[in-house]
Amino acid sequence: MTDAALDAPWQALQPLPRALWLPGAITSVGTPARRLADIDHWRKALPAGLLPDAGADFGDSAASAPLRAVVGELHLPALARDTPALAEQVLRTLLWHLDRIVDHQPALSRAAAIERVTEEFRSAWQEEGCDLAADLALLQQLGHADSLRWDQVRGHLRSRPWRLAQQAAERLAQLPALAELIRRLGRSERAVVAERTPQAAPANAAPPLPMRAVHTTLEDAPGEITGIRWSSRIEGMLGSEAVMLRHPVLKKLWRARHAEARLLGWQTEALLTDWRIDPHARPQGPAAPERPEALERGPFILCLDTSGSMRGAPEQIAKAVAIAAVRAAHEGARGCRLIAFGGPDELVERDLGPGPEGLQSLLDLMAQSFDGGTDVQAPIEAAIERVHDARWSGADLLIVSDGEFGCVPHTLQRLDNARARFGLRVQGVLVGDRETMGLLEVCDQIHWVRDWRRLDGNEHGAARGGFSPVHSKSLTALYFPNALSPRAARHHADPGT
Repeated sequence: MTDAALDAPWQALQPLPRALWLPGAITSVGTPARRLADIDHWRKALPAGLLPDAGADFGDSAASAPLRAVVGELHLPALARDTPALAEQVLRTLLWHLDRIVDHQPALSRAAAIERVTEEFRSAWQEEGCDLAADLALLQQLGHADSLRWDQVRGHLRSRPWRLAQQAAERLAQLPALAELIRRLGRSERAVVAERTPQAAPANAAPPLPMRAVHTTLEDAPGEITGIRWSSRIEGMLGSEAVMLRHPVLKKLWRARHAEARLLGWQTEALLTDWRIDPHARPQGPAAPERPEALERGPFILCLDTSGSMRGAPEQIAKAVAIAAVRAAHEGARGCRLIAFGGPDELVERDLGPGPEGLQSLLDLMAQSFDGGTDVQAPIEAAIERVHDARWSGADLLIVSDGEFGCVPHTLQRLDNARARFGLRVQGVLVGDRETMGLLEVCDQIHWVRDWRRLDGNEHGAARGGFSPVHSKSLTALYFPNALSPRAARHHADPGT
């Protein structure tokens, strides 16, 4: 007897997840071979959002048909789409209830026992799936639904950090401009050369000299055919001349014509264009610099200010930005690096990528209370070190802060060097009432969340309705323009913005 025959039918367990081995082996419906084949069919159909075929009944259509109808009635295939852990749990509970049929006999008839387990299955998934759709939708948007076991999914969805993540996602819906900003972050990884800011021409540079085209005709050179002429050149003779070479008499005539340069051949000429300085033309102005190609949708580094001054509504907006960052990274398969910073030695650096580790990092941030001081030099130094890595060389830097920080000249110079070498762009999200010198000196662009108070999450913020007591974020530039450093003054802030 062969090894395959000895293993039959249990070799069908091999492609199944380990969590389905025991239900597949002991469920008391059908035959093992039929049951295991249908389990594999259900396991593939549910994550695709499909209700399995009625023929996949585990060898007992009378018992399976009512349960299959409940699966469709509760829209469980739609819930399980792209979530293998949920599909596996649906299948496990379905097999468990099928196995319960024999436990209700002989106290109940088989038909009554099937009706009982069907109602128990419906009741269990009605309660389980009540709030599951919204949670799974967010989990799928964050890119972690296909990498977790069901016990991990349930543990996360029932945790306090997950409720905070849901609240952050709801706040994000009120900030579409921020979501669009994050979508554009980064420079396309397909580009080999990073975008550079065009350099202005030197003031003393001479304007380009006017040029004129000088055309020269080259007779008998390879080029345009203009006619037929007498020639002795074999490569240009007509076909009617070439056929004489195969004739026993005409080949003598061909030789005579060749010697006398009387063969019929193509007349050609080439046109040579030479650009020369035109001394009589009017001088031209300097040429406009070539505009660089717009690059976006690449990796990005997210620096979140977790200092005590961010507590309250700014903290909620910062967490909403983190949710938007993970969504954008998942949708575009882009890298996302989180650098959360507070006071000195309060720096946390993590990857917000797919997988359990990335989700745990995000939930840890959701559960974190913002406190401490503000030291932005450490995260900027860390971001500069990161962009020297090949994976992050095309990344942009996004700083979310209330702006209460500053940087020493050495850090600013390193930032400028990274801009020049890698094309690094620094975007700032201001969650406060005014730009500070630190934010102006570090960022290339500053995006003001003016109505941040309406996202305070308490009755006072709601009562104020998002009222801002200031009319412009650029109060320093408006009232103390001489206080701005040359680096900060480059923003040319508009008081009306």
